[in-house]
Amino acid sequence: MKSLRKVLALVMALAMVLCLAACGGSTDSSSGSTDLKVGVILVGDETEGYTKAHMDGIEEAVKELADEGINVEYEYKKRVPESDEVATNANDLIADGCTLIITNSYGHQFHFSDVIDSNPEVNFVAMTGDLAASTGKDNYENAFTKVFEARYVSGVVAGMKLKQQIDDGILTKEKVPTAFDSNGSIKIGYVGAFNYAEVVSGYTAFFLGVQSVVSNVAMTVQYTNSWFSEEREAAVAESLMGMGCVLIGQHADSTGAPAAIQAAYDKDNSLVCTHVGYNVDMLDVGPDVTLTSSTNNWKVYYKELFKAAAKGEEIPTDWAKGYEEDAVGITDLNTNLVADGTKEAVDEVIAKIKSGELHVFDASKFTVSGQHLTSYTQAYGMEGTECMAQDDAGNYYFDESTVRSAPYFDIRIDGITEIESDYEAE
Repeated sequence: MKSLRKVLALVMALAMVLCLAACGGSTDSSSGSTDLKVGVILVGDETEGYTKAHMDGIEEAVKELADEGINVEYEYKKRVPESDEVATNANDLIADGCTLIITNSYGHQFHFSDVIDSNPEVNFVAMTGDLAASTGKDNYENAFTKVFEARYVSGVVAGMKLKQQIDDGILTKEKVPTAFDSNGSIKIGYVGAFNYAEVVSGYTAFFLGVQSVVSNVAMTVQYTNSWFSEEREAAVAESLMGMGCVLIGQHADSTGAPAAIQAAYDKDNSLVCTHVGYNVDMLDVGPDVTLTSSTNNWKVYYKELFKAAAKGEEIPTDWAKGYEEDAVGITDLNTNLVADGTKEAVDEVIAKIKSGELHVFDASKFTVSGQHLTSYTQAYGMEGTECMAQDDAGNYYFDESTVRSAPYFDIRIDGITEIESDYEAE
């Protein structure tokens, strides 16, 4: 039973006060505090934006919990690929006394099922995963943020820059003919890692954010088949610029894209192409081209998770929060580059998301083969589940990250074209 498992986990955590050595990044024990030892399996390390954001969130959560008298020790296993190495590292961490195991990459979840079954007294959380609810395992959970909200907001930032370029006469068919397609739409691009729902949800939110400001845009998404590859991301950014794209977003974890766009600007400072990043502030890499980045505030989840695990309390099978709980956001605006009034526009959009007045995937704002959706039950892994909802006024919207924490918006909407990758998956 789940309650018994939680009690066993608590007893085990308390016993560690006496018998376990501190691991990397741990806090000092203090009399009367509750202790927890956590093992974290990371696909990258602190040099990679996505993983660094997780590490920052863990360390901030541990520090704040220490102030509340809750000690958390943690041990990292870095650069663990989506392979059998996940199970090996999980077993090592459990042998070290960890009673909470976290993985941070989507593909990690396919490689430690036997470890979960063999260790019912240990909790396992697969970040960005989507299998916990369907397996029905009491000691298995998933979590992700509603980062699509932040991607929409970053799209608004980008859309305002496009509008400024149009209004200032910089972006015209006469001056930049390659920036317009045969329908007169402005070309924008997106560096995507894989064609998973997580990426589709993100790039669609970004596109809709741009469209909320400048309606006549068409976006090309090109995949790298890698979560982190500076070389591939740079090459894709160069390819998109070669197609005429004047704005490039990304769901890939390195700074390869902004570096390539900045390099192009350095060669020709009449370049009008701008960039929006992901995970971390990329202004240092693209000072003349990067507007902002969408980002996750992982501290919000890790603080909740560690507190619940330390106290033997229930951990949600699926956790997803966004702007309302400050779990997502955008990094600092490039004040030398963004359009006037951007901060005010951002604040207004965030307020509407928090209040529920604005739904990112408002079905009236996009079409699929020319039609507005009122029903969608084909989301991958959730076939048969209705993903559309209605607000109080009866307006339809796709209800992302509510039924399940991991994104499931996998709809290909009009105005976006995908280019599959020529690269081997890695």
